Amino acid sequence: MNDFKLKLILTVLAGVVFSFIFIILAFALPTKERQAAFVPKAKGKLQIISHSFNKK
Repeated sequence: MNDFKLKLILTVLAGVVFSFIFIILAFALPTKERQAAFVPKAKGKLQIISHSFNKK
């Protein structure tokens, strides 16, 4: 087997392995950020309105 075919096969195998690793990482890692555990209750009318806009 000459060098070109060997390099071509190794390149394809390396691409498949790295693609497989990134696909596994895409399923394993979370996509959403966690929200804060403590959300203070709104005290005034302006805070209530701003909280209603932030929820959208």
